[in-house]
Amino acid sequence: MAEILVGCGQVTWPHGTPEEQILAEIAQAGYAGAPAHPAKERSAEATVALYAKYGLKPAPGYFGADFWRADGRDQILDGARRMARFMHDVGCTELYVAAGGFEGYVAASGKHRKQVAGHVGPEDSLSEAEWQQFADTLDRVGEITLKEGVKSCFHNHVGSVIETGEEIERLLSLVDPALIFLGPDTGHLAWAGVDTVDFCRRYADRIQTLHVKDVHAAVLQRGVAGGWDYDTFAHNGLFAELGEGCVDFPVLFDVLRTAGFAGWLIVETDVTQKPSALESITISRAYLKTLGL
Repeated sequence: MAEILVGCGQVTWPHGTPEEQILAEIAQAGYAGAPAHPAKERSAEATVALYAKYGLKPAPGYFGADFWRADGRDQILDGARRMARFMHDVGCTELYVAAGGFEGYVAASGKHRKQVAGHVGPEDSLSEAEWQQFADTLDRVGEITLKEGVKSCFHNHVGSVIETGEEIERLLSLVDPALIFLGPDTGHLAWAGVDTVDFCRRYADRIQTLHVKDVHAAVLQRGVAGGWDYDTFAHNGLFAELGEGCVDFPVLFDVLRTAGFAGWLIVETDVTQKPSALESITISRAYLKTLGL
């Protein structure tokens, strides 16, 4: 019988923290695995062995790209092919695929997407030609990864060019649902003003994996009202440990269970206010256990 596996993302640790320390602390906190990514001079088999040293399994990794750029299409497809092969070789059947943007996309408004994080307007979005290019390239990525037995799961992210509910809905209407699945981020949905439970209910049949994240409603409201940029939100305590923010996880997981969800949940707190990453991830893991996960 398929099961729900709870993994932990490595993003909470300060940059430069040794990988083995991170894996050891993820295991100590009671997680089943962590996202895996290709590393120079380390094979997929060596990655599996490293994770197994700590009693962990490799979980779905992340492939981000500027899918709207026609001049980068070949490079994107080559990268997707390598990443899918790696995911297959470490035993994963899903891959998060996400849009770039951030400071690399300047919209017609003259602003880059990190500047308008959490308060995006229509003038900040892709052009018609860019939308079509994005969808076509993403479908080709989905074809490539499925050949390796890996499902491409689109992942929303504030600060990227696909942030708002309207942008996510439009992309999903343009891509082939037989090729592109969903791997949403609950915290980034909430940050973008999307009703997370409603979104997961409507798209439950396409959700194959999730990044499980929480945010503080009061900080979100202050930031939207104040027109903060991405980094100002993050450094003013937007991100919460699970159960300490505004995402309704009990209802959300009931929705997913009812839909028969099985697979990886990846816990993340992008920037913690707790004294250490270990304390942060331990709080979130303990909360999920109260929900039977």
